[in-house]
Parts: sequence; structure tokens; C-alpha cells
Amino acid sequence: MTETITLEVDGAVAVITNNNPEKHNAFDDDMDGRLFEIFAELKQRRDVRAVIWRAEGKSWSSGRDVGSIGVQKTEMTHHELMTRGHWGIQQIWEIEAPIIVAIQGWAIGGSFQRALLCDIRIAADDARFMLPEVGYGVIPDTGGVSVLYEMAGPGLVSDMVLTGRRLSAEEALHHGIVSRVVPREELDATAREMADKIAASPAVTVKMARRVIAHLARPQQQTSMADELIYQTFINKSEDFAEMRAAKAEDRPPAYRGS
Repeated sequence: MTETITLEVDGAVAVITNNNPEKHNAFDDDMDGRLFEIFAELKQRRDVRAVIWRAEGKSWSSGRDVGSIGVQKTEMTHHELMTRGHWGIQQIWEIEAPIIVAIQGWAIGGSFQRALLCDIRIAADDARFMLPEVGYGVIPDTGGVSVLYEMAGPGLVSDMVLTGRRLSAEEALHHGIVSRVVPREELDATAREMADKIAASPAVTVKMARRVIAHLARPQQQTSMADELIYQTFINKSEDFAEMRAAKAEDRPPAYRGS
């Protein structure tokens, strides 16, 4: 069976590949588990000096696999599942090698937020970005909104979060969400060139430079994720969320009360 997410190490560069192209690399629990295992391995590797996170197929990741939403594969509570998810993605903060995310096609929802927590994002000219969670009755809960807020300010964040606005690659470049936009056929080569350049620099210098940046960004990210954990758990038990699901099941307009 083909792995839906893989890790390869080539010299000083590690390459994580989302490899579920038939589903636009949408993540389910199994992909999450493998991703977190990869992060755990990379935390221990001192021979890796740069990481590329790329994807096969038309999209980097379309977010959460809709077929897995609402499918309970574990006895863990919603709060416990979110806590595990936050722990899993926060492992990237313990990886000494910078992570370059090379994005083509869609980067949606939690997957987009995970990319925002990495060091550098570059995009193919066909890349598109979206945070559609509110339309499904929940909020973004992976910490990326705090990064987006620092990059682009409250106006764009509110537009993307509250309306589900789609952002193009050029708009993402304008707002600093990605640092480069390249033709699709040049995406992997550009990411590798960047990774090789980082890997060729003195390791301690790269480490200290990233630490300075982390000290500026990390407190806001941690605070945001702590808030998201509490508020998403509340939403999951709220009357409005139950009403949204009931209205869809009964094919009627919902009657929300704000509670």
C-alpha cells in the first residue's frame, strides 16, 4: 500500500511529501499520525539541515478529508483530539532544520495553517489559499491565524475567516504569506535550491537566526492555539452547532441563537 505521506533524506536535506493526490492530499487521522511521526524523527536528526514539505498532484493539501469528518475512530474526547493535534504540529518548533513549504494548487483550512507555522512558504502560480471553517460551523484551530494576523493584519484575516475568501498566489505574495511565486514546473527546483543554500550555511548561525525570529512570533502563536482549544471545544457543544447539523439533516433553514 502506498504511503499517503513520506519522508526521504537526501544528504543534508529532508523532503516530506504529501502523497494522496486522488484526494488533493486531504488529511485524515492516519495521515496526521504519520506526519507527527515524521516530525518526531526529524527532531532527533542532527544530519538534516533543511526540510522541504511538498506534495504530489494538483494540490498541496485541500485541508481535512471530508470523508473522515464526524467518523469517530477513537475514544478520545474532542478536547483530547485537539490537544493531540496541537502537540503534533508544535513539534515543528523543536526541529532544528528550517522548513520550506512548496505549495501548488489548494492550501486549505488546517493544512494552510500548518504551512503558516513553518519557516518559509513559496508558491506555484496556480496556488490558492482558503480558510473555510466558519462555513462549517467551527473556527480555524491550528494556530495559523495568529501568523496570518501578523503578516497581513486584521482586515484580511477577518475577510478570509468570516467569508471564506479565496486568496490567489499573487495576493498571498503581496501580503507576505509566501515569499516567492514561481511557475508550477519550477516549484520543486526552487525549493531545493533554497534548501541547499540553507544547508550550506553554518548550522549554528541558522539556528540562532531562527531563534531570534521564534522569540518574536512564538508567544502569539501559543496564545492563539490555547484560545482555539477552549473556543473550539465550546463550539462543538454549543446549541448553534447542534442546530446547524439538525437543519442540514432536516433540509430547513437554521435558527441560530448565538449560544
